[in-house]
Amino acid sequence: MRSLWLLHELELAFDLVVHPFGPDLYTPEYRSIHPLGRVPCLVDGDVTLFESGAIAEYLCETYARQGSLWRSPGSPDRAAWLQWLHYAETIAVHVANLTQQHIVIWEDAQRSPMVMKLEARRLAKALAVVEKALAGRDWMLPSGFSAVDTGIGYSVYAAQHFCDISSLPNIRAYLDRCALRPAFASALPPDDAPRLYARPFYAEPGKA
Repeated sequence: MRSLWLLHELELAFDLVVHPFGPDLYTPEYRSIHPLGRVPCLVDGDVTLFESGAIAEYLCETYARQGSLWRSPGSPDRAAWLQWLHYAETIAVHVANLTQQHIVIWEDAQRSPMVMKLEARRLAKALAVVEKALAGRDWMLPSGFSAVDTGIGYSVYAAQHFCDISSLPNIRAYLDRCALRPAFASALPPDDAPRLYARPFYAEPGKA
């Protein structure tokens, strides 16, 4: 969704290929594109990228105007743009670990209460950094909305299903602003499609 959101913000024409979780991701054909059989993966002519942070940098450097979604080298917000673009992955790592525990693992006996507890705490700490950064501003950078927000915004959107954000007013307002963007809505799965994050998993007794 992070890469889709950015593609929609850039108003680029693209073909979306959806792979369900499972054997389809491990075929020789797909693993020739992404060696680990994961998503997302971007193919643009002779360029193939399979890290979402790299995808974001490439798309912005190639297709974005300076001062819109990109902050080029030498611009005042360049360092902050890079920091927050990749901080989105810090949040996403904890979300991925919690997704594995709550969603991918079906049997309670195979879940680890300790892993879920530790990752939920780490996620809360990661979100606290974003909450502080958003104080007094609408978006992650002082200069306004950028590709950073497609990364942080998605990570926070997913994180709210594993961590109660009711005590984080800046993040709640930030998510509301993200949801108002047409490109965000376009990146969501269709209403009739199953969603990985459809409910707050932190509310399950003994599983957070």
